[in-house]
Amino acid sequence: MNWITNSVLPKIKALVQSSDVPENLWIKCPSCSQMLFHKDYQEAFNCCSTCGHHTPLAPEERFRLLYDADSYETLEVVVSSDDPLKFKDSKRYPERLKATRAKTGTQDAIAVAKGEIGGKPVVIAAFDFRFMGGSMGRTVGDGLLLAADTAVTEKAALIVVPSSGGARMQEGILSLMQLPRSILAVEKVRDAKLPYIVLLTHPTTGGVTASFAMLGDIQLAEPGAIIGFAGRRVIEETVREKLPDDFQTAEYLQDHGMVDMVVARTEQKQQIDAILSMLMEARAA
Repeated sequence: MNWITNSVLPKIKALVQSSDVPENLWIKCPSCSQMLFHKDYQEAFNCCSTCGHHTPLAPEERFRLLYDADSYETLEVVVSSDDPLKFKDSKRYPERLKATRAKTGTQDAIAVAKGEIGGKPVVIAAFDFRFMGGSMGRTVGDGLLLAADTAVTEKAALIVVPSSGGARMQEGILSLMQLPRSILAVEKVRDAKLPYIVLLTHPTTGGVTASFAMLGDIQLAEPGAIIGFAGRRVIEETVREKLPDDFQTAEYLQDHGMVDMVVARTEQKQQIDAILSMLMEARAA
């Protein structure tokens, strides 16, 4: 049987299979398991055409979604690469950073850009969940301050798009210090009487929720996004009650007054444009 397995079968497979078909032609929706044509999925900014599920979006795609065409430029965020705590779990922290940077092609969990939305100046700070769960360390704090300072200098609105599991444990107390630093960034924008908008995406949890993510002049959220501080299981064990099925979803928070609007990606640019028109005209008056 070896000659059939080793010689005949490969020739048959070569005849019936095309080497020109890419392996990533289709993608399966993580929510409804529908098979989606990869190109259509990308053009819909990672949204399922069947169930509407919103998958996390990389910062560069977020900029392309929100900014006017060819109107934006990315800003360089100073990256912290040292390991003052000499932290080690299954890997040393510098090794984990190096591996994550090689895998994602990004330097850390935040990217900052400036440009225009509907002709109005806007600075966007977007989180990248691919990078260690979007965890907030010193580089993220530096990125938020850079975004705020740029917004003040450019007299632009500031939009922050969090997608994070919270503070970065590998940086310990240094990561927790980014909570007050992020509040400082928000206050700089507010002191300059400029709009501050938060677009909550899945997931937004932990110290990110406990700081800048819930302080927007307007709080927007993507459909189905999980937003909260502690996890559902921890809360249920603490209060000893069964929580609603939709607890901590964007829709639940909207019903309870913590989110102003739940907006699908296809409508986000239009809605943000309208909000900026109202806020910037009111503050200019």
